[in-house]
Order: sequence, then C-alpha cells, then structure tokens
Amino acid sequence: METPEVLGTSTRAQYALPDDKTDLAAVRAWAGKLLGDLSEDVRLDVLLVCTELASNAYEHACGPRSVRVQRLDEVVRVEVDDGTPADLPRLGESRLGDLRGRGLVLTAAISRCWGTREADGGKTVWAEILIA
Repeated sequence: METPEVLGTSTRAQYALPDDKTDLAAVRAWAGKLLGDLSEDVRLDVLLVCTELASNAYEHACGPRSVRVQRLDEVVRVEVDDGTPADLPRLGESRLGDLRGRGLVLTAAISRCWGTREADGGKTVWAEILIA
C-alpha cells in the first residue's frame, strides 16, 4: 500500500517494522508526516503512543510487527501488530522488572481508550487519541 502524504478522514496507512533493528525514529517520522495537518499537541500524543506500542512489540514479542494509523472523524487510531498471541500486555506490569511498565500507563493516560485483541498467530495492541 502506498502511504499518502497526509492521512485523510476514514483512511489508514501501515508501516512494517523491520525485524533486524528497532527504528522508532522512522516510525515517528512516518506517522508525523501522515498527521502533519493536526495540531501539534495531538500529533505529539499520537507519536508518543506509536513509540510506546512499537517499543513494547520489540521488547515483549516476536515478529512480524507492523504499525497502522487510521484517522477517523474524532480520533486517530494506532494499532501495532506482533507475532506473540499469548502474551497480552497489562497496565503497569512488566516482566522486565520494577523500573519498567510505564509505557501503557502513559498510553492509557493520553488515549481515549486502548486495548488488545488476539489474532491468528499474534495480537494487536491499539489506542485511540482524540483529535478535538
């Protein structure tokens, strides 16, 4: 799918995350370009959610991984897919230690709602950020 220059209402774009390296800056640049016409506050919230969810996919799951951004009338929906179905994230908990586990807390605070859904061979973690 070709990525539009700016994401219009009711459209979505997908970014395949590389398996060989974590490149969160590229994800942020991609999403930032898609949402360039939104207010800076909303755009920065979406970029933070993209970063947190993609980072979790690298830290806690196997590939393949991808990020989708969909713009609806009142929200931007961010979805991150990974290849680990059984390991659903839980708010404020990390299997990597007590100093971790804040990414979903931030995502929950910024987002209107968030959640997970299992899929064949993986899962999707998603969040919706209000535009207005």
